[in-house]
Amino acid sequence: MIMEYAEGGELFDYIVNKGRLSEKEAAFFYYQLIEGVEFLHSNKIAHRDLKPENLLLDKDCKTIKIVDFGLSNIYRGEGDEDIMLATACGSPCYAAPEMVEGSMYVGYTVDIWSSGITLYAMICGYLPFEESETVLLYQKILKGYFEIPSFLSLDAVRIIKGLLTVNPKERLTFEQIKAEPWI
Repeated sequence: MIMEYAEGGELFDYIVNKGRLSEKEAAFFYYQLIEGVEFLHSNKIAHRDLKPENLLLDKDCKTIKIVDFGLSNIYRGEGDEDIMLATACGSPCYAAPEMVEGSMYVGYTVDIWSSGITLYAMICGYLPFEESETVLLYQKILKGYFEIPSFLSLDAVRIIKGLLTVNPKERLTFEQIKAEPWI
Protein backbone atom coordinates (compact mmCIF):
# COMPACT_ATOMS: atom_id res chain seq x y z
CA MET A 1 0.00 0.00 0.00
CA ILE A 2 1.28 3.45 -0.90
CA MET A 3 -0.07 6.59 0.73
CA GLU A 4 0.68 10.27 0.39
CA TYR A 5 2.93 11.54 3.18
CA ALA A 6 1.16 14.17 5.28
CA GLU A 7 4.18 15.95 6.68
CA GLY A 8 2.11 18.33 8.83
CA GLY A 9 0.81 15.47 10.97
CA GLU A 10 -2.56 15.27 12.66
CA LEU A 11 -4.83 18.27 13.08
CA PHE A 12 -5.10 17.12 16.72
CA ASP A 13 -1.39 17.77 17.36
CA TYR A 14 -1.62 21.08 15.49
CA ILE A 15 -4.43 22.20 17.82
CA VAL A 16 -2.58 20.99 20.93
CA ASN A 17 0.59 22.85 19.90
CA LYS A 18 -1.33 26.10 19.33
CA GLY A 19 -3.73 25.74 22.27
CA ARG A 20 -6.59 26.71 19.98
CA LEU A 21 -6.91 28.12 16.49
CA SER A 22 -8.06 31.57 15.48
CA GLU A 23 -11.57 31.61 14.08
CA LYS A 24 -10.17 32.60 10.69
CA GLU A 25 -7.80 29.61 10.57
CA ALA A 26 -10.47 27.26 11.93
CA ALA A 27 -12.93 28.45 9.25
CA PHE A 28 -10.28 27.81 6.59
CA PHE A 29 -9.79 24.21 7.79
CA TYR A 30 -13.46 23.62 8.49
CA TYR A 31 -14.49 24.63 4.98
CA GLN A 32 -12.06 22.05 3.58
CA LEU A 33 -13.43 19.44 5.96
CA ILE A 34 -17.05 20.08 5.05
CA GLU A 35 -16.23 20.08 1.32
CA GLY A 36 -14.51 16.70 1.75
CA VAL A 37 -17.34 15.22 3.79
CA GLU A 38 -19.92 16.49 1.31
CA PHE A 39 -17.92 14.83 -1.49
CA LEU A 40 -17.89 11.55 0.44
CA HIS A 41 -21.65 11.67 0.89
CA SER A 42 -22.21 12.57 -2.75
CA ASN A 43 -20.53 9.20 -3.37
CA LYS A 44 -22.70 7.55 -0.69
CA ILE A 45 -19.91 7.12 1.87
CA ALA A 46 -20.45 7.89 5.55
CA HIS A 47 -17.12 8.32 7.38
CA ARG A 48 -18.51 7.88 10.93
CA ASP A 49 -15.24 8.67 12.74
CA LEU A 50 -14.41 12.27 11.95
CA LYS A 51 -12.10 13.83 14.54
CA PRO A 52 -8.88 15.86 14.53
CA GLU A 53 -6.82 12.66 14.83
CA ASN A 54 -8.27 11.53 11.47
CA LEU A 55 -7.48 14.77 9.69
CA LEU A 56 -3.93 15.10 8.42
CA LEU A 57 -2.16 18.25 7.27
CA ASP A 58 0.20 18.75 4.35
CA LYS A 59 3.75 20.02 4.86
CA ASP A 60 2.61 23.67 4.88
CA CYS A 61 -0.23 22.93 7.33
CA LYS A 62 -2.71 24.43 4.88
CA THR A 63 -4.52 21.45 3.39
CA ILE A 64 -6.55 18.83 5.27
CA LYS A 65 -6.60 15.17 4.25
CA ILE A 66 -9.44 13.01 5.62
CA VAL A 67 -8.10 9.58 6.64
CA ASP A 68 -9.03 6.38 8.49
CA PHE A 69 -12.03 4.97 6.70
CA GLY A 70 -12.04 1.85 8.87
CA LEU A 71 -15.52 2.63 10.26
CA SER A 72 -16.97 4.15 7.11
CA ASN A 73 -19.91 2.64 5.32
CA ILE A 74 -21.30 2.75 1.81
CA TYR A 75 -25.04 3.24 1.64
CA ARG A 76 -27.57 2.90 -1.14
CA GLY A 77 -30.69 4.76 -2.19
CA GLU A 78 -31.74 8.38 -2.29
CA GLY A 79 -34.44 8.95 0.33
CA ASP A 80 -33.67 9.05 4.06
CA GLU A 81 -35.45 5.70 4.54
CA ASP A 82 -33.04 4.09 2.05
CA ILE A 83 -29.85 5.42 3.60
CA MET A 84 -30.42 4.60 7.25
CA LEU A 85 -27.49 3.08 9.14
CA ALA A 86 -27.57 1.27 12.46
CA THR A 87 -24.05 0.54 13.71
CA ALA A 88 -22.95 2.62 16.69
CA CYS A 89 -19.27 3.28 16.05
CA GLY A 90 -16.59 5.92 16.18
CA SER A 91 -15.08 7.79 19.09
CA PRO A 92 -17.44 8.39 22.04
CA CYS A 93 -16.71 12.12 22.46
CA TYR A 94 -17.57 12.70 18.78
CA ALA A 95 -20.65 10.44 18.60
CA ALA A 96 -23.95 12.02 17.56
CA PRO A 97 -26.97 11.68 19.89
CA GLU A 98 -28.88 9.46 17.48
CA MET A 99 -25.94 7.07 17.38
CA VAL A 100 -25.55 7.17 21.18
CA GLU A 101 -29.19 6.26 21.75
CA GLY A 102 -28.93 3.32 19.36
CA SER A 103 -31.37 4.67 16.77
CA MET A 104 -31.18 4.21 13.03
CA TYR A 105 -29.45 7.27 11.60
CA VAL A 106 -28.56 9.04 8.39
CA GLY A 107 -24.81 8.98 7.73
CA TYR A 108 -24.39 12.62 6.78
CA THR A 109 -26.08 13.87 9.97
CA VAL A 110 -23.63 11.99 12.21
CA ASP A 111 -20.71 13.25 10.12
CA ILE A 112 -22.03 16.82 10.39
CA TRP A 113 -22.29 16.39 14.18
CA SER A 114 -18.71 15.10 14.50
CA SER A 115 -17.51 17.89 12.21
CA GLY A 116 -19.13 20.28 14.70
CA ILE A 117 -17.26 18.67 17.59
CA THR A 118 -14.06 19.03 15.55
CA LEU A 119 -14.82 22.69 14.86
CA TYR A 120 -15.46 23.32 18.56
CA ALA A 121 -12.12 21.65 19.39
CA MET A 122 -10.33 23.83 16.84
CA ILE A 123 -11.61 27.16 18.15
CA CYS A 124 -11.88 26.31 21.85
CA GLY A 125 -8.91 23.96 22.34
CA TYR A 126 -11.01 21.33 24.11
CA LEU A 127 -14.10 19.19 23.48
CA PRO A 128 -17.67 20.26 24.27
CA PHE A 129 -18.57 16.88 25.79
CA GLU A 130 -16.06 15.17 28.06
CA GLU A 131 -16.47 12.78 30.98
CA SER A 132 -14.31 10.05 32.46
CA GLU A 133 -17.26 7.64 32.43
CA THR A 134 -18.88 6.82 29.10
CA VAL A 135 -22.39 6.67 30.60
CA LEU A 136 -22.07 10.25 31.88
CA LEU A 137 -20.57 11.37 28.58
CA TYR A 138 -23.51 9.91 26.66
CA GLN A 139 -25.99 11.60 29.01
CA LYS A 140 -24.37 14.97 28.23
CA ILE A 141 -24.43 14.28 24.50
CA LEU A 142 -28.10 13.26 24.57
CA LYS A 143 -29.01 16.49 26.40
CA GLY A 144 -26.87 18.49 24.00
CA TYR A 145 -25.73 20.89 26.66
CA PHE A 146 -22.26 22.36 26.33
CA GLU A 147 -20.60 25.59 27.41
CA ILE A 148 -20.06 28.45 25.01
CA PRO A 149 -16.81 30.28 25.81
CA SER A 150 -17.15 34.06 25.97
CA PHE A 151 -14.30 34.59 23.48
CA LEU A 152 -16.28 33.13 20.55
CA SER A 153 -17.86 35.47 18.02
CA LEU A 154 -21.63 35.41 17.59
CA ASP A 155 -21.24 33.89 14.12
CA ALA A 156 -19.07 31.08 15.54
CA VAL A 157 -21.63 30.42 18.28
CA ARG A 158 -24.44 30.26 15.71
CA ILE A 159 -22.70 27.72 13.49
CA ILE A 160 -21.60 25.54 16.42
CA LYS A 161 -25.13 25.47 17.81
CA GLY A 162 -26.45 24.59 14.35
CA LEU A 163 -23.99 21.73 14.00
CA LEU A 164 -24.47 20.41 17.54
CA THR A 165 -28.25 20.34 17.48
CA VAL A 166 -29.51 17.16 19.16
CA ASN A 167 -32.34 16.61 16.66
CA PRO A 168 -30.64 15.51 13.42
CA LYS A 169 -33.52 16.88 11.33
CA GLU A 170 -32.79 20.37 12.69
CA ARG A 171 -29.01 20.10 12.26
CA LEU A 172 -27.41 22.25 9.57
CA THR A 173 -27.07 20.73 6.11
CA PHE A 174 -24.03 21.06 3.86
CA GLU A 175 -25.70 23.88 1.94
CA GLN A 176 -26.65 25.74 5.13
CA ILE A 177 -23.14 25.34 6.56
CA LYS A 178 -21.52 26.80 3.43
CA ALA A 179 -23.99 29.71 3.48
CA GLU A 180 -23.08 30.65 7.08
CA PRO A 181 -21.38 34.07 7.31
CA TRP A 182 -18.74 32.59 9.64
CA ILE A 183 -17.52 30.28 6.86
